[in-house]
Amino acid sequence: MDLLDKQIIRIMQDEFPLVKEPYKEFAKKLNISEQELLNRLRIYKEEGKIRKMGAVLRHVEAGFCANALCAWVVPVDKLDEIAQKLAQCPSISHCYDRNTTPDWPYNIYTMIHAHTRQECEVIAEKLAKENNLQQYTMLYSVKEWKKTSMRYFDEAEDE
Repeated sequence: MDLLDKQIIRIMQDEFPLVKEPYKEFAKKLNISEQELLNRLRIYKEEGKIRKMGAVLRHVEAGFCANALCAWVVPVDKLDEIAQKLAQCPSISHCYDRNTTPDWPYNIYTMIHAHTRQECEVIAEKLAKENNLQQYTMLYSVKEWKKTSMRYFDEAEDE
């Protein structure tokens, strides 16, 4: 990766500007065209240098004070289908699968955000009914310990 590549990766980790053309804003700071920025991002993705770009929900700041990790038992043959349905729920920020163990049969995990615990429970009940899921458990957030992502190329470099 050359210096510009590192600068692009560094700036893409910053707060995303809430403007009509955010990539144009980043490109301007980098002294390149928006098209060059988009081309390089596409290449990084194709080459596996970046996997994804996504938003981080600061749920408490957004007014969602109740948050539950909901672990589901989903039939293996329906895993992809049901996970996609769960992930489409606007109250869910994360949806991923995990290996099970004999004493922990849950294989799909979702993070539900709501204003109250009761609202979380209503959401989970609705999702269970819609997807014919009989077994799930809810683990509520008590304290948020960390809300940061890994940062790359933050060290000062000769420019």
